[in-house]
Amino acid sequence: MAAVMMTTMAIGTEALPPAPTDSLPARNKVKVSLVTFYPGDEVFSIYGHTELRVVTGMTDSYFNYGVFDFRTPNFVARFVAGETDYMCSAYPRRLATVGMEGRRMIEQDLNLTPRQARRIQEFLFDNAIPGNNTYRYKFLSDNCSTRPRDIIEMALGSELHYNGHGENVTYRDILSRYTKNYAWDKFGIDLALGSALDTIVDYRQQMFIPMVLMQAVDSATVVRDGTTMPLVSERRVMVDGDEAGTVLPPTPWYLTPLCAAIVLLVVTLAMAWRDWRRQSVTRWYHSLVATLYAIGGCFIFFLIFISTHEATSPNWNALWLNPLYFIPAVLVWRRHSRVLRIYHIANAAVLIATMVLWPVIPQVANTAFFPLMMVPVVMAASYLAIERKSAKNQPVSSKPSGKPDSKSNGKPKSKKRNK
Repeated sequence: MAAVMMTTMAIGTEALPPAPTDSLPARNKVKVSLVTFYPGDEVFSIYGHTELRVVTGMTDSYFNYGVFDFRTPNFVARFVAGETDYMCSAYPRRLATVGMEGRRMIEQDLNLTPRQARRIQEFLFDNAIPGNNTYRYKFLSDNCSTRPRDIIEMALGSELHYNGHGENVTYRDILSRYTKNYAWDKFGIDLALGSALDTIVDYRQQMFIPMVLMQAVDSATVVRDGTTMPLVSERRVMVDGDEAGTVLPPTPWYLTPLCAAIVLLVVTLAMAWRDWRRQSVTRWYHSLVATLYAIGGCFIFFLIFISTHEATSPNWNALWLNPLYFIPAVLVWRRHSRVLRIYHIANAAVLIATMVLWPVIPQVANTAFFPLMMVPVVMAASYLAIERKSAKNQPVSSKPSGKPDSKSNGKPKSKKRNK
């Protein structure tokens, strides 16, 4: 849904079919269809894809709102910042399934009047013209599925009625269904997207997923001249395939984020035990882990305060992953740092409180987050315990010899001789 493969992006560069003009014979019937592709195996295709098909006596065109161009200047930087500019591209029937091989493809012919069909045709051809074809993509509210929905609603107006009611679900619930086999993708979503993803969404909002839009269109009706009729006049399976799509098998348990987080926690516990026995902090390990957490925290803070991506703010993950980890990353190299001791005490308290209170926080946490929260707590406990024992064992320096006593005014005391 988020994008199409590079082959599809190349399709977008093909010449557009001729736009409707006054010279086009009025007798040419315009047929508009909603085309749905089921999930693919790539991360960007696991949510499915939607296109609009327009057929006339002269043309057969597919309009795709999921195209982007890597050649755009500063594409990666702009994408990270939320400036995700996507395009509407049109391409002919013979290229309709390029990059979609093996994926189930459903076409629904829409029950439109000639005027409504013509309006959609004109809108799409105009929207696909270079200069008009770019829009600011929003993963949840303005994507390749919501654009066709909005265009259909524009043409039908008050005649259109959705008869489904959807489920009582959140955005995160819906996304989790499609990322269940992609553990790292789910982990990234849970980390980067905040509490806005955990709000209940209505039926229309759920149509950001192509298969939900397809089902909504299937059950929708049109009230025209007092007569109620189905929105879909005909439904066809253009390419047969598994309804689950061509998604990959689940990530093996030993390669999941949860397993990686547990391994990191176990290694940290082992290092803490070794340090306690040696009574010396392994500073390179503390610095390395803290630096990695700080970099992750910078990413979270960038999404919260700078990026314009949807649902990135507020994000409660900032409580346990933030740039403040640069403090222990640097100060661990200084011996007996009072600032570092205060930081470890405060951060450990925040982390423990976060883990205990997370059930009442309005944001769902990935299971892997909790071992990751425990890692800095173990490091803090190890550092503080070793520093405390080191301070106790440090010998108290005796008064240097050879210096005059202050009470003697700088004069050495005379020794009394026994007579």
